[in-house]
Amino acid sequence: MTRVYNFSAGPAVLPEDVIIQARDEMLDWRGTGMSVMEMTHRGKQFMAIAEQAEADFRELLAIPENYKVLFLQGGATSQFAMVPMNLLQGKKQADYICTGHWSKKAIAEGRRFCEINLAASSEDTGFQHVPPHQDWKLDPEAAYVHYTPNETIAGVEFHWIPDSGEVPLVADMSSTLLSRPLDVSRFGVIYAGAQKNIGCAGLTVVIVRNDLIGRPQAGTPAMFDYQIHADHNSMYNTPPTYAWYVAGLVFSWLKRKGGLTAIAKINQAKANTLYSFIDSNDFYYNPVERAFRSRMNVPFILSEQQLDEIFLEQAKKAGLTNLKGHRSVGGMRASIYNAMSQEGVETLVEFMKEFERTRA
Repeated sequence: MTRVYNFSAGPAVLPEDVIIQARDEMLDWRGTGMSVMEMTHRGKQFMAIAEQAEADFRELLAIPENYKVLFLQGGATSQFAMVPMNLLQGKKQADYICTGHWSKKAIAEGRRFCEINLAASSEDTGFQHVPPHQDWKLDPEAAYVHYTPNETIAGVEFHWIPDSGEVPLVADMSSTLLSRPLDVSRFGVIYAGAQKNIGCAGLTVVIVRNDLIGRPQAGTPAMFDYQIHADHNSMYNTPPTYAWYVAGLVFSWLKRKGGLTAIAKINQAKANTLYSFIDSNDFYYNPVERAFRSRMNVPFILSEQQLDEIFLEQAKKAGLTNLKGHRSVGGMRASIYNAMSQEGVETLVEFMKEFERTRA
């Protein structure tokens, strides 16, 4: 079996140990004679899987007891609507920070439900930095403050948690959750699509403080009400059972790796390796201001754009896949989530060196 180094932004690379375990349990999960994907979600077997996954997830992030963990569907995009539906609670306005493509999508959806105060934006400079916190125009009466800690397309990341005062802080952490330790108590709501650091596509994880649920907007569908999902242990309807199971395998893998402190060191080393090489020459460059570079998504531009397709073709032949940058940005992008190895990053760097040597 030959596996490539998959630098996709998502669905993304999974730990090989997880894939092997899922393969070995595909036809018969622990003597049940059936696959997890065949199990009833209300049976004792799947209930055990779900409970262990939540327990491990809570342990990894040290989630306080006054927070619910919900395993939902609909991707992070559904949360763009669920957040205002559940958190406005009679208020008319929410604060949003705009630092890239996903921030803009959240803002557009939020406008369906309330007035948006654009408290800060870096769009005028092409999303190459995070606006200084002292320049934000936050409203102390806002229902919540929403931001995207890591923008996968532009490769821009917050390396600090904003202070929102008494206003609940909401974060779309689809591309960073579980990549490093996190003080969950600083947030009102954290949500994340699973297909980057958590598991496979189809699952969305929501961490929500207890006092923020139970007062949805009038007319909110049952499927969009956090309280209903909390009351039913994320099983109001049939959940994405197999994706939940895979996430549980990832949580267990992270614990074996030493938890989030250990994986954070690994992730930082990978990012350092790639950025150091990019910065060491004039053939490649990263457009993001250094203080705001993402540790998960590294865009880079070739000095000669006409070489882009040749670079991608030769990289694929070398077993380095999904390096094409987003169409709105161009160039290349290497997503180096938890499951991407240091060896994979070093292999990419060696390929880039050789490509520069032969093409510059």
